[in-house]
Amino acid sequence: MIRTPVSLQDLRRRIYVTAKADKTKRFWGLYVHVAKLETLRAAYDLAKRNNGAPGIDGVTFAAIETGGVEAFLGQLRAELVSRTYRPLRNRRVAIPKRGGKVRVLGIPAIRDRVVQGALKLIVEPIFEADFCDGSYGYRPRRTAHAAVARVEKSIVYGKTRVIDVDLAAYFDTVRHDLLLGKVARRIQDGEILHLVKLMLKASGKRGVPQGGVLSPLLANVYLTEVDAMLERAKRVTQEGAYTRVEYARYADDLVILVDWHRRHDWLLTAVYRRLREELAKLDLRLNEEKSRIVDLRQGETFGFLGFAFRRVRSWRGVWRAQATPKLTQRTALLQKLREVFRRHQSQPVRRVIAEINPILRGWVNYFRVGNARRCLAYVRQWVEKRVRRHLMRARGRPGFGWTRWSTVWLHARLGLFGAYGVRYQAAPESAPSR
Repeated sequence: MIRTPVSLQDLRRRIYVTAKADKTKRFWGLYVHVAKLETLRAAYDLAKRNNGAPGIDGVTFAAIETGGVEAFLGQLRAELVSRTYRPLRNRRVAIPKRGGKVRVLGIPAIRDRVVQGALKLIVEPIFEADFCDGSYGYRPRRTAHAAVARVEKSIVYGKTRVIDVDLAAYFDTVRHDLLLGKVARRIQDGEILHLVKLMLKASGKRGVPQGGVLSPLLANVYLTEVDAMLERAKRVTQEGAYTRVEYARYADDLVILVDWHRRHDWLLTAVYRRLREELAKLDLRLNEEKSRIVDLRQGETFGFLGFAFRRVRSWRGVWRAQATPKLTQRTALLQKLREVFRRHQSQPVRRVIAEINPILRGWVNYFRVGNARRCLAYVRQWVEKRVRRHLMRARGRPGFGWTRWSTVWLHARLGLFGAYGVRYQAAPESAPSR
């Protein structure tokens, strides 16, 4: 794990403490810290760790290392200090999605990733002090699994009516003027604001590029008022320790959970109306086809962060939440693996395994929480059968070689990924008494 230098860590800590203590303070004098070699070097190390493809200029990390990292960072610092730095246009890459749609990523050049990273290192502590508890996406020490656990706990505690929110093309529709205004509420350093504006303009007239280092932070800043509205709804409807409303947001993926009782029908309607009002202020739209209200007590389900949530009765007769990988997620994984087997059908099995192991490891490590045991067992059996079939075809024979190779041999000798154990998260078995 790469850590920022101690002095930079101390600076970030001081900024955070100051911002947390005074929610109205506007910071200045930050640009000098962004342009320091220490900050740029830390940002370069983070960018290199994430690797990634080159930007529109075609410059790779290997080329930078050949020419000298210190010279590269020195040139960037000189441009920042002389105020001549200008970001390059983002390289646009279309990533296929289900249903024939595509997600367009904006890939900045490495030089711009470093500057964005340096800017993020300095300003992130300010906005972290403002972010709400229900926001999880792309934040330090916060994970998607924690967001999943929050939703599970809310279901167990009786919040079974769910507003499943889908924002229409969120990252592409963020208005730059509104976003800059939100940044300016906490930062009065004109050079920082100008730098943010330059970075936004490099992605077009509207939106924040998916693929930019600074984009996740800015996307969270833009939606903070929505989170704040939901926090107020929690407070004003709270009865003792029990809240009638809960929410979890990961970037633009948002679910709002409301108490099940009929006397709170008004609350469900009020929260949905207020949500629409806050989104209208941001010039954002709901995807009406995908946004919906779900009643888990009626056996309905909803999706969040790739998991399907439902309410089921345990063997002890108490209601609990069940989170399983969505069928579409499993189908997409198997389709990707199927394509690897097809492309490598004439290759040695160890080469095939070298290709599929990273795919499996990443997918399983993400989905191995909740109630994923059956899904993971299905994936494991599917993969093992495919490997067996590959081995038999290499010998010109049909079948799967059940008696020729043991399952242990596939994993121990060939090195096939085999860590499919579920990691259970602590969650209450039943709702507290009220």
